[in-house]
Amino acid sequence: MLRAVLMVALLMPVQAAADGLVATRLIRAMQVIGPDDVARAALTEPGVAQDPAEVVGLEARVAIYPGRPVRLADLGPAAVVERNATVQLVYRQGALMIRTEGRALGRGALGDPLRVMNLASRATVTGIVTFDNMVEVFSN
Repeated sequence: MLRAVLMVALLMPVQAAADGLVATRLIRAMQVIGPDDVARAALTEPGVAQDPAEVVGLEARVAIYPGRPVRLADLGPAAVVERNATVQLVYRQGALMIRTEGRALGRGALGDPLRVMNLASRATVTGIVTFDNMVEVFSN
């Protein structure tokens, strides 16, 4: 009987604990993670960040509470354009380049699509965030 129990125990899959990152303080949604905001801990959960270099500079998409795992799915690039910010709209077509001001209708990180209202015409256009407070608009 003891031999059967021992065999069953040996055949059962065991999750090995690996180093992962946990929050050292409350990280609110839309806050950028700094080096002191995370610490290593033994974790068995999948999808948890393992190296501080992976997460420092990223923005939390949800609140991460102290001692809770820092999941890569809960992080993203930091926004460089805030909602209602005045941005430069840039349209390029060959040698033609048009610049005007617009109002961001959402938040966006570099490379994100973003809806912007042109302040001169009040038309809403969609472009790609290319730099801090700059959105490039493309023709359809």
